[in-house]
Amino acid sequence: MEFHKDELLQAIIDEGGSDLHIRARMPPLLRVHGELLPLAEEPMNDDESQALVCEFVNGIAENDPKRKPDVEKLLKELETNGGADFALAHPDGTRFRVSVFKERKRYGAVLRQIPSGLLTLEQIGLPNTVRELLFKPRGLILVTGPTGSGKSTTLASMIDVINQERSVHIITIEDPIEFYHESKKSIVTQREVGDDVPSFAEAIRRALRQDPDVILVGEMRDLETIAAAITAAETGHLVFGTLHTTGSAETIDRIVDAFPMNQQAQIRTQLAAGLQAVISQILLPKLDANGEVHGRVAAFEIMTRTDAICSRIRDNKTNMIKSDLQTGAKYGMFTLDTSLTNLYKQGLISYEELITKSQDPESVVNKLKEEGYGS
Repeated sequence: MEFHKDELLQAIIDEGGSDLHIRARMPPLLRVHGELLPLAEEPMNDDESQALVCEFVNGIAENDPKRKPDVEKLLKELETNGGADFALAHPDGTRFRVSVFKERKRYGAVLRQIPSGLLTLEQIGLPNTVRELLFKPRGLILVTGPTGSGKSTTLASMIDVINQERSVHIITIEDPIEFYHESKKSIVTQREVGDDVPSFAEAIRRALRQDPDVILVGEMRDLETIAAAITAAETGHLVFGTLHTTGSAETIDRIVDAFPMNQQAQIRTQLAAGLQAVISQILLPKLDANGEVHGRVAAFEIMTRTDAICSRIRDNKTNMIKSDLQTGAKYGMFTLDTSLTNLYKQGLISYEELITKSQDPESVVNKLKEEGYGS
């Protein structure tokens, strides 16, 4: 069976899918509510998957001939480096983030649908503590979680709040740009790695010469970018960044471990001075009133800046942060297990999801029993 770009993009939209997987010797697979579902019974052969990948790449110039050099650049990057990333639009305006790649000399792709509208912080499920963070004059705020956990959506909603309510200059650095922000009360400058700037780290360095107040770093993927983001936060800017980590302690350890041993004590001191918050999140299948899966819902762990947290970071005692989160409700902090338990009590997630996603399932179960909840 032959597949084409437009019909597959339409299938993602019609089925409410989040991601589309293209692989040779498999049918297209669509992720819906967290599960991968085949769109056909027959697999694609090697030539069909390669043709489809090329069709996706060529799609960026379909309605804009001026972008043909970009197509050639991406195809060369795919062949030379084994992969390339870009954004693609459906005729109805729906946008997708596309990652094409080579796998065992065959071609594949993963497309992620970018939500067309921004959610409010309340719709995402974030507490008022997070909104208050957006009015900090400086510091580092990290949004973390596994791939596909909604980090980009959360960050875009945060930027939108600042854009609507503060008179500042916001610079976003992304690869690719996912959400377009029209300047409202703020000025918003959006730069795409590869097209506008060569790298995240270089983009941050250039941004510091452009009178920014707020800088969003789409992905803190290497030491150079992490160092530049920390420096920007230290020099009077509010910096947002993402990491593929789960939990505050792991996030801090990951940042510190990215540096050579002889620099780690200094990095801990810098983080203790500048880190304002770590917001970790995961997405889970959301239950409707009938107990059927309908959409997804986010669970969070939130760590905010306190004297105790600063000491843990500076003294390399991140293993004690969990106890600070458990007792830090008055500072807006809570653990992932607390968030998951609340979702379960509201009937939004299943007991199985609660147990499998909890960091300490035994404690969660015991606490539920004490409160009179069963499975």
